Parts: sequence; C-alpha cells; structure tokens
Amino acid sequence: MSPAEGREHPEIPKALPLLPLRDTVVFPYSVVPLIAIGESQVRLVEDAMRGSRMLGLFLQNGEAEKPSPADLRTTGTAALVHRMTRRPDGALQMVVQGMARIRISRITQVEPYLSGLIEPAPEQGGVGIEFDALANTARDLFQRLVAASPQMPKALGEALSAISAPLQLAYLIASAMPMSTEERQEILELDSVAEKLRRLVSAIQRQLAVAELEHRIAAETEQHLGKQQREHLLRERLRTIQRELGEDDDPDRAAVEDLRKKIESLPLPEEARREAERELGRLARMPPVSAEHGMIRAWLDWLTSLPWGKTTAVPIDLKKARKILDEDHHDLERIKQRIVESLAVKKLREERQRAAEDDSAGEPILCLVGPPGVGKTSLGQSIARATGRQFVRISLGGVHDEAEIRGHRRTYIGAMPGRIVQALRRAGSSDPVFMLDEIDKLGASFHGDPAAALLEVLDPAQNRTFTDTYLGVPFDLSRVLFLCTANTFDTIAPPLLDRMEVVPLSGYTEEEKLRIARSHLLPKQLRAHGLREGEVQIPDELLRRVIREYTREAGVRGLERAIAALMRKAALRIGEGAPAPVTLSEADVKEALGRPRFHAELAERVDRPGVATGLAWTPAGGDVLFVEAALVPATGGGTLQLTGMLGEVMRESAQAALTFLRSNGARLGLLEGALDGKTVHVHVPAGATPKDGPSAGVTILTALASAARQRPVRSDLAMTGEITLRGKVLPVGGIKEKVLAAYRAGVKDVVLPRLNEPDLEDVPEEVRRTMRFTPVDSADEVLREAFPEQASPELEPEACETGEERPSLQ
Repeated sequence: MSPAEGREHPEIPKALPLLPLRDTVVFPYSVVPLIAIGESQVRLVEDAMRGSRMLGLFLQNGEAEKPSPADLRTTGTAALVHRMTRRPDGALQMVVQGMARIRISRITQVEPYLSGLIEPAPEQGGVGIEFDALANTARDLFQRLVAASPQMPKALGEALSAISAPLQLAYLIASAMPMSTEERQEILELDSVAEKLRRLVSAIQRQLAVAELEHRIAAETEQHLGKQQREHLLRERLRTIQRELGEDDDPDRAAVEDLRKKIESLPLPEEARREAERELGRLARMPPVSAEHGMIRAWLDWLTSLPWGKTTAVPIDLKKARKILDEDHHDLERIKQRIVESLAVKKLREERQRAAEDDSAGEPILCLVGPPGVGKTSLGQSIARATGRQFVRISLGGVHDEAEIRGHRRTYIGAMPGRIVQALRRAGSSDPVFMLDEIDKLGASFHGDPAAALLEVLDPAQNRTFTDTYLGVPFDLSRVLFLCTANTFDTIAPPLLDRMEVVPLSGYTEEEKLRIARSHLLPKQLRAHGLREGEVQIPDELLRRVIREYTREAGVRGLERAIAALMRKAALRIGEGAPAPVTLSEADVKEALGRPRFHAELAERVDRPGVATGLAWTPAGGDVLFVEAALVPATGGGTLQLTGMLGEVMRESAQAALTFLRSNGARLGLLEGALDGKTVHVHVPAGATPKDGPSAGVTILTALASAARQRPVRSDLAMTGEITLRGKVLPVGGIKEKVLAAYRAGVKDVVLPRLNEPDLEDVPEEVRRTMRFTPVDSADEVLREAFPEQASPELEPEACETGEERPSLQ
C-alpha cells in the first residue's frame, strides 16, 4: 500500500499561499466551510482562485490579527477550493476539500499575505493483523458512538461502512469526533496511521463511556425522578457540558481539583496513593448533598495535610547537644550522658545508613521516670532544640480509650484520627520529638486498652507501618524520636515497659535546688515579671529558708511558684517607686508565702517509746514515715490491730515483725511478758494516705521493740528494709529517693539492707559526706543501732539465718 493509500488527486504545487486558521483543523478527505476575513486573507483566496485553486491550511497559535510565520504550526493540509461566494461585508465564504498532509519547508512571502514552499508529509501506513484489528475496532466503536449519541447524524455510521482505507477512515472519524482543537492537531501531526487509530480508539471509548453512562442514568431514573432528582441530573449534565467546554467553575469541582493537585505533589507511598485516588474518584462522582461526601472530603483533607516525607532535623552535633543540655538542666549528669549516647548512636546510624540495612534495629525508647518537677518534660524540649526538630507533647494521663491512640473508624459520626496522627499534623514534619507524658497514668475500659495500642507505636520493628484506624493507610513513624515520662513504672503494662529503657530521675538536694534557683528559676521569673537582672536581690540564706520551710519536695516546681510570689512582691515595690535593687528579707518571705509549712519535727516525733522513723518511696519522691506502736492489756489473748490505711503487704510485714519479737523476746532483751496477753496496736500517721510495701518491716519491728522495752529510739535515725520471720533484713527499692527524703528531714544516720549498699553510689556526694549509713543483715543489728545504750550479750547461734553468733540486746 502506498503512503497515500492509493488515492488520486490534483498535483500539489511546491509553493502555496498559507491561510492561518483559528480553532479549526482541516483533515485530508474532509470537506469544510471556511470564511476569509480581512484584506490580506481575501486577497490570498482571490489569488489562489486565479491559479491552482489550492491553499495551505495551517493552525495558528494565538489570536493575532496578522500572524507571523512563527505563529503557524508547521504541519497542515493542502486543500482545494471548490466553491467561493462573496458576502455583503466583503468576506469570502468558501468550501474546501482537504487533499493531503503537508509541511512548511520555507516561508517565501510575508506581505501582503503569507506564502511559502511546502513539502508533502505522507503518513506511514501499516500491514498485518494488528493494523487491520485497529481499523475494524475504530470503525465498530465509532458506529456504537453514533448510535448512542442523538447529536450525531446516523448517516455517519453508514458512510463509515463504505470506507475501507485505514487512513481515510481515521481522518473521517477525527473530523466527526467531538475533540478539542489541540487534540485534532496532534492527530494530524502523527506520522503513523496505526498511532492515529490508537489515539482515536481511546477518544471514542472515552466518549462512548460518557454517552452510555448518561443513557443508563436516564433510563434508570426516568420513571421515578422527583423535582430534586431532576435538578440534580440537570446539574450533572451541565457540569459535563462545562467540563467539555473548559468552563467548569463549580466550587465543589474546584475543591476536588485542588485535592488532586495536592495528592499528585505529595510523596505518598504506593498504597496510600492508590487509596487516595480511589476516594478522590468517589468524591468527584458524588453529589455534595450526599452524607458520605463530607466524610470522604474530611478524610482526604487529613491525608493531604500530613507531613509525608517532610523533615526538619539537622545533622546531630554532639558538642552542641551537650552544651544545650548543660544550659537547660543542672546536675542530672548520668541522664544527660545517656541522652548524648542515644544521640551519638542515632548520628552514626544516619551517617552510615545502618537503619536501611536492618529495619528491625532501632534505638530503645527512653522512659524518664521520676517525681514531678525534676525536669522530665524540659529534657525533651532540650533534645528537640539540640536536634532541630519540632517538639510535640502528648498528655496520656486519664486516656482510657484505645481509639484515642489509633483513631476511630471513619464510618462513625464525628470520627477523627488518633492523637499520634493529630500530633504529626501539628508538628508539620515526620521527624519531631514526641513526648508521651504521664504514660503510667493510662487506663483501660470496655473501649479497649490504650497501652496495647502504644505497642505498635513504640516498637521500632513495627512503627514503620503504623496504621491509624481512621486513615487506614500506613505512616512511617521510624523517624520520630519518642520519649516517655512517668512518675512510676509499677503501673505501666509489662509488654509496653519491655519496649522502653527506664531512665530514673531522682529528687534534688538543698544545695542543688539552691543552684537551680540561682541559674534557672530566678532569671526565668525575672523575665516573666518584667524585671531586669540585678533589680531584685535574694540572699542565699533566704532561699535556703524558702527551700527548707516552704517547699519540701523532690522537684523544684513548688520552689518556682514560691520565687514567683517573691518576684510579684518585688515588682510591686518597684512599681510604687522603690529604688533598685530591692533586697528581700524574711518579713517579705512571710508576707508573700505565709507562715512556714514544714518544721524540723523529727526530734519531737521520736521523743518517747514506741515511735520509729522509716523511709518510704512515693511517685512524688521519697518521704519520711513515722510508725507508732502501743501495747494495751487485753483479756482473752493478745491481738494485732493495724490502722493508717495500710495495704496488704504492709500488714503482713507488721505480722512478721510481731511474730519475730514474740519468738525471740527474751533473747532480744524485751521486758518479761511485755507482749503476752496484750493488744498490739500499730499506727502509721497521715491516716488518709494509702500506704503499702514491705520496706517498712524493720521500722515496725523497731517501733514494737521500743514499746516493749519502754525506751525511745534514736531521734536522728531512720531506717528501711524488709523483715522476715527469722529476722533477716532483705533489700528494697528506691534507696536514692529515700535517702534524699531523710536528708531533707534532717536525719543523720540511715539503716538500710546490706544488699542495698551498692545503691548508695547513686546518692549525691554532698549527701554521702553529710550522712552516716549503716548496712545491716539482721534485725539484731537494726536494734543495736536503734538502742546503742543497751548492753549486748552474745546471741545464740540460731539468732540469724547465716549462723553467725551475734550479741543480743538486753
């Protein structure tokens, strides 16, 4: 088959006048009416009619009245003018027939009209089964389109049946199809007939799908259309017409297009992109009045507002990180060292791409455990500042619904993503510092266990594909730096605790609080109250008194509030005209803070028999605990009575201590019959506060021995340890917190289990220098420290579990 499909037509001259066309493409084989307007175009047609009656028809770019050669597309059609008439306004109306495809070789004339040398641009035909199948497919589809579209004349389908040449078939379909001018020009410029047919098959299928869908919608709704449905159908058809004309200004459609652009610009994972495009397609087809329309729109808004692939972290500078931690926090050397080590590991993993080699490897999640006010949350803020990351704090206190973490199913009314996804959107990056605050105060209910939902979040092997229930697509949390805080780890679920590394933070000593107040709290409160540096003077002794008598706590939160009250007093004076600097006195402290809240009552509380000082651990830090014992004559045998809201473990410790004393009373030097036939009453003051644990065992034992001997215990002594029926002293926890509480209360000596002696390394050097520590193994050693003035004869060999002979207390 020849390039021209074997057709015969008049010889095309090598030079032709070039007629620019706006918004019109003339194909070969087609007969088209045209109008020549303007002096130059009229003269062009008249000159052509005097000669070969042939023109070169080329699409014009732009709207210029007199286009330049650069404004013409280089590929066009040679056309023969069949008929021409002149209109009353001077324009020429003509009918032309496309003859063949041509290209501009060179422009030879610009005035009074464009003329140039042209060259034939024959199309490349094709042979074979695939080529024949393309032609037959295009013919069949176009005939179906003519049948389905009332706007298209039925004669087109009949004319198509008589055409066998593929090129002529392609141009006939292209001239009859509803397409844009640019699409028509693209088909004309294609060299391959097969490619032209493929492009036309795609366009016909698109139009056929629209026509068949409209026909089906009309057929299904024709019998039961109400007024609103009829209006909706008309609006949909209007949108379709506007979309085809490029005049779609529907605000809902514009919103869909905005979402489409956002989805295309985001680096979404493949699964998320597929889901987003599917939901976007549903939204585009759904009427705005539909209840599901708003739900899909909200889901897409959430999905496109997340920081997919956006990071803000800067390369980790360990020296800078250490400097920032030292600036923001006094002491806490071991904790700061652990944080710097964690940052060093992260730095090496990022530089050497270890994370890409082993997805399951990851830094453990740090859980900062300590009493309130010791700087847990501010440590997270310092880490964020040192690494250039955004800081987000998520409070988990009181959360008892699993959906708060994972999100709700979007089928529910008012459904929202969980707190993790919400925090990511607030942060605006995929690598922030997440501070999961008060993780020990999570609760469980019939709504589920939020601690179980956090397992996926905090597991480095799983959080790369964290899936929020609302979104339903995975989000990579591996770049997030998670930190957790808690007051105690006893209430944290064991599987959750297993995914974290506990970093304990203890309370501060008086000297440490003084330095923190000077370095951090005073400058901060000066700025907060509009005061300049040096305008207020607070002597160290005054600060010590505030620390000792008004803010007996593990942290410094109460101290900061007290300093704020003093700053308000100073600001009032300066505002009233007092000269700077203002030096605060004890009278100012009493006026601002009231009378002292804490007193050195240790000696007063332990000044009579039956009272011993113990040490306890609480989520707010260590505390001093007084245990009182009394022996009351009773008839019908002795009993044990316990008061003070004691827990089950503490009650059992009291029973063990009493049994040990009764079985070893003579050897321990108790008064004869001191415990026989008497009601033993053990009371722990602060009766409204629940108390539990085994560490008060030696304290209860000492208080009972003091009541039985009728001798007071040393007032400067405090103790801790679990007691057994054989008099063995077992180790307990929270030694550092308990020692610091004893130090704050003015205790000089502390008795503790010998196996807890290594824990003293955690106690600040200042405290170790001031206090005396006595490690013990047995109750005999405890009583020897509590009553040093007692004579101590030799104990029998069975006095303790080790078999050592120890002197008894008389």
